[in-house]
Amino acid sequence: MTYRVPFNKPTSAPGASAFVSEALASGRLSGNGPFTRACETLLERLTGAHRALLTNSCTAALEMSALLIDAKPGDEVIVPSFTFVSTANAFASHGLRPVFADCRHDTLNVDERTIAPLIGPRTKAIVVMHYGGVACDMDPILAAAREHRLLVVEDNAHGLFGGYKGRPLGTMGALATQSFHETKNVTCGEGGALLVNDRSLLSRAEVIREKGTNRSRFFRGEVDKYTWVDFGSNHLPSELQAALLRAQLEYHEAVQQKRAAIWHRYDSELRVWAHANDVRLPVVPADCKHPSHLYYVVLPTVAERPRLIEHLKRQGILAVFHYVPLHTSPMGRRLGGAPGGCPVAGDISERLLRLPFYTDLSSEDQAFVVDVVREFRV
Repeated sequence: MTYRVPFNKPTSAPGASAFVSEALASGRLSGNGPFTRACETLLERLTGAHRALLTNSCTAALEMSALLIDAKPGDEVIVPSFTFVSTANAFASHGLRPVFADCRHDTLNVDERTIAPLIGPRTKAIVVMHYGGVACDMDPILAAAREHRLLVVEDNAHGLFGGYKGRPLGTMGALATQSFHETKNVTCGEGGALLVNDRSLLSRAEVIREKGTNRSRFFRGEVDKYTWVDFGSNHLPSELQAALLRAQLEYHEAVQQKRAAIWHRYDSELRVWAHANDVRLPVVPADCKHPSHLYYVVLPTVAERPRLIEHLKRQGILAVFHYVPLHTSPMGRRLGGAPGGCPVAGDISERLLRLPFYTDLSSEDQAFVVDVVREFRV
């Protein structure tokens, strides 16, 4: 079916074709070339991270994080249940058992109050995901990590350009991961990055990204040949992906301005309708700066969501639900589920609906979406 208003369209950026042509003409298409390094420098400047390592996906960056934890069989990692599968799968596939934490009613982020009771003698790390780019309450999470000597990993797939109490998202954990999937604010189709904030982890992170070899040290002239020294895989994007991403990163200010206008229009023009129909709109705490990544509504009952989806579909508008809580999935249950349950995640996941949101959503199309939503009655 062709929709008048699709759910997503990838962001387009001026200069992308020229950069891709330059990469093609260079004769250097494999990873870790000049476009890769330019993107890493840009990310370090934009985020304040100590080091950015470009990867071929956010999942790859999470898998690198799992190896950097240096876990033993039976070790555990605390992860939110309300998140994308990679947040848990990257660690589970490297031998860590995910222990699922519930989310908050307001921001839908991991509920920081649920973390401390889940910490045990085998816990190695706490992984957080900033839902919609709205920050988790990081101070108590970081305090718990310090007390128990745990690593914190920020899954910042939604949160590039977001902030928490004046600090950029992606700079508070020892490690953080970024996504440049086509649904993200800036994109190269597929792609990601690992932000390394704990300097002691950088040398090994470079080895892991380079297939377990010390190839990066060889190219810097620090060793006379490179060889296999650790576990690793090929997590590098090609120079074509990096060329696309460089254009997007250089265009980010315009992207963010456009997306902020779309987010605030939804939020202002749906507020009266939401109040009249007992619908929840996104909550952004005062100490959080969000990057206008997505916009959602939470319907008052489970039965209303499919009704609204169908109502929008009849008018040519595609709206979608989001995560199925991981602790309820077949794999999540096989790995132990959530012994205490995650009731908030289970409830929210059945009532949340994401509206069309992309950088080039026109004013006319957004007005149409708003009008059709406001026709819906609970």
